[in-house]
Amino acid sequence: MINSDVFNYVNILNKAADATWTRGKLLANNLANVSTPGYKRQDIEFQTYLADALKQGHGTLDQRVAGVNLQSIEPTIYKDNTSLSYKLDGNNVDVDTESANMGENVINNNAILESITHEFSRIRLALSNN
Repeated sequence: MINSDVFNYVNILNKAADATWTRGKLLANNLANVSTPGYKRQDIEFQTYLADALKQGHGTLDQRVAGVNLQSIEPTIYKDNTSLSYKLDGNNVDVDTESANMGENVINNNAILESITHEFSRIRLALSNN
């Protein structure tokens, strides 16, 4: 993490990028284990933690982002034991659901990376105007 208020958005976006990268690995692993008897799909919880952290602040979005404790938005990997398995072998991975989740994750990751690029462009512009 970069320790400057200038990089508040970048630090949060960096956390989000790490979470989407980890989620992509988990989803790929789920698809790889679609035929493994007893395998339970895994996923990651991050968006709820980020939303909660941003709700706790007061004022503008800039002020709330500046007040976010980055350690409070650590992603959590969990095993999904709640999903019903329609397979006799106890595996709860559905190829269509996992594929849709992969597509969603790719879109989220691309948006996050574009946002990081935008933030660095703003910083570069601010520095070049001095």
